[in-house]
Amino acid sequence: MKLQKSIVKHHAQILVSIEHGLSNGRVESMNTKIRLMTRVAFGFTSPDALIALAMLSLGGHKPVLPGRL
Repeated sequence: MKLQKSIVKHHAQILVSIEHGLSNGRVESMNTKIRLMTRVAFGFTSPDALIALAMLSLGGHKPVLPGRL
């Protein structure tokens, strides 16, 4: 009954999501990765290091490292 009520309540949004192929999967994926980075960065002395790590990992900019092609 609860599932049926939820489907009826959100029927229009469900149809739009299916029609456009949208989901919040990417956002949830990024949230999970940032949560993991927060655990990795536990010993960092400032939040700037965590922000830099997140931007480097998830920001899309991939600088070429010295000695690598």
